[in-house]
Amino acid sequence: QVQVVESGGGLVQTGGSLRLSCTVSVNIFEFNAIGWYRQAPGRQREAIADVNLSGRINYADSREGRFIISRDTTKNTVYLQMNSLKPEDTAVYYCKASVLSRGYWGQGTQVTVSS
Repeated sequence: QVQVVESGGGLVQTGGSLRLSCTVSVNIFEFNAIGWYRQAPGRQREAIADVNLSGRINYADSREGRFIISRDTTKNTVYLQMNSLKPEDTAVYYCKASVLSRGYWGQGTQVTVSS
């Protein structure tokens, strides 16, 4: 059974940084893509970035270059480095591992940025 586990969230001040981790329970190369999403209170879930099987990275928008996605295939883990955090980045951050038309979601990790 596929498990997707996020970690690394927490409370940080404006301008601070966090690195989120997404670890999958099977070989990372079993997935077509693994991506990060977030959902703020009262808002729809939105895509942030993903990395595909070949390692190609796609960002949903620029976010001024503050967010960087990467992966460590030896650890079956995808990271999201978040810098210069703003209060509007406060949200639950989710990871999704996709294979063909099926997506496996993690439980999410809360990120709170204080002003």
